[in-house]
Amino acid sequence: MRYCTRCLMPDTRPGSIFDDRGVCQACVNYEKRKTINWEERRKQLRKLCDKHRREDGYYDCVIPVSGGKDSHFLVYTMKEELGMTPLLITVGDPFTKTEAGLRNFRNLGDTFNCDHILFDLSIDLFRRVTRIAFEELGNPLKFIEAAIYTVPIKMAIQFGIPLIVYGENSAYEYGTTDKENYSAMETILRTFMSIDIDFWLRRGVSKKEVNAIIPPTKEVQPEPIFMSYFSPWSSTKHLGIVKRYGFRDLAHEWKREGCIEDFEQIDSVAYMVHLWLKYPKFGFQRTSDIASRRVREGTLSLSQAKKLIMEHDHKLDQRAMADFINFWGYTPKQFWGIVEKFWNRDIFEKVDCVWRLKDPIYKDLIR
Repeated sequence: MRYCTRCLMPDTRPGSIFDDRGVCQACVNYEKRKTINWEERRKQLRKLCDKHRREDGYYDCVIPVSGGKDSHFLVYTMKEELGMTPLLITVGDPFTKTEAGLRNFRNLGDTFNCDHILFDLSIDLFRRVTRIAFEELGNPLKFIEAAIYTVPIKMAIQFGIPLIVYGENSAYEYGTTDKENYSAMETILRTFMSIDIDFWLRRGVSKKEVNAIIPPTKEVQPEPIFMSYFSPWSSTKHLGIVKRYGFRDLAHEWKREGCIEDFEQIDSVAYMVHLWLKYPKFGFQRTSDIASRRVREGTLSLSQAKKLIMEHDHKLDQRAMADFINFWGYTPKQFWGIVEKFWNRDIFEKVDCVWRLKDPIYKDLIR
């Protein structure tokens, strides 16, 4: 494994780009922010809104939301600052919800006075497709992640809503491309092309059950955009804004193992297992993700980040694991038996029955 010399992000992230200095593309892209005229981009956003704004009060944009702090930031920006009339759409999951997550979900529509549609798959279907994806791919929410893209777009088409507003362009923000554009169309079309319906049909899922992930049959008509093009994306800055509008974190509810913050991805308990499963495959998970972002933003030093990664990145939260295995009826032994086949032997070795990174970024701290 190689690690970015500026933020410590490893090159095992799929699609990672590193320059000849050993600097990851995410850091290179972040540096470009200094040269961007954000005021001019804000004017560009307002023009886009004016283009799609409806004076009759009908919905003029769709915002796919989870209920988290970025969702609050998007709705605040589009409704309060730009005067749009958004329809909020959430693709849900049946995992146990945190108290903060439930409150934030309700708060999102109530505080900003927005209509909000919750799209839930059949629990039976959810149980089957997530089991398949976990056991075969180590990616339990593969089906749901496809639906998160297809459902809001199909609803926008159905309701005749001209604009769809997404949060960050993750490919650009986290370093798998050096190209930035406000349009999310290329990302959406690429996502549609990657959806393998036959994968599910071959595993016993019926044609009637894959409706949620079938892309639109006609050419995508709504205009999809990334808010991160128009506003410098920062979860910590968003938190400061959305707390004024009732967003609640996990500070007094749950101290999560493997995490170094209490306000991101806080809605569903078992979801943390999905995030942790990056660790056996790629040698890093949520702690590394957050620490590298904080280093770029200047709120963590490299030495502080390295120590946090050493202490937390390998940990799987036990409450999240219990919720995950209880949902399917796995025993802990069965769960770990499935995980066992996903350990990346190129970067891990087994020492005293424990998988350890061969070349961790924090190796100088354990000598």
